[in-house]
Amino acid sequence: MTDTALVLVDIQKDYFDGGRWTLHKMDQASDNAASILAHARKTGDMIIHVRHEIPSETAPFFRPGSEGAEIHPKVAPIEGEEMILKHKPNSFLNTGLHDTLSSHGISNLVLVGAMSQMCIDATARAAADLGYKVTVIHDACAARDAQFDGVPVPAAQVHAAFMSGLSGTYATVVDCAGYLEAG
Repeated sequence: MTDTALVLVDIQKDYFDGGRWTLHKMDQASDNAASILAHARKTGDMIIHVRHEIPSETAPFFRPGSEGAEIHPKVAPIEGEEMILKHKPNSFLNTGLHDTLSSHGISNLVLVGAMSQMCIDATARAAADLGYKVTVIHDACAARDAQFDGVPVPAAQVHAAFMSGLSGTYATVVDCAGYLEAG
């Protein structure tokens, strides 16, 4: 029995080209996430797909029941893989994620998905606070351009800032190739 779970966070259609909330390098991130998913399936790690819906018909993206809220086919779940529906950035908040992980004896989490500056950050920090050993595959995550106080921040810088904040204190942050080679 494994003590590791791959958690795929919000790899949903609205984040891809043509979606309602396009992310920078989402195709590349999802390709890497698919490689990590294939590896987890091969090694027998637990796999959990997290899907976000924003419970409002006026939400800018991830509207309940919309095509954009669906998991992208690149990382589509197969029979036996867990699905968690969430309504907040933190994948643990008001979901059964922690109970599911605990009931399977999981102590190590591998996180991939989106957005780096929101749901990946919130989920990684919550997981570390709950005592999990967290690994974030940085190039299997994607970010979006941001701005603060009139200052634009390109997605690549947003991503780097959030990965640097997670690295060391909350998670081990590695790239896809390094993770696959190690494991």
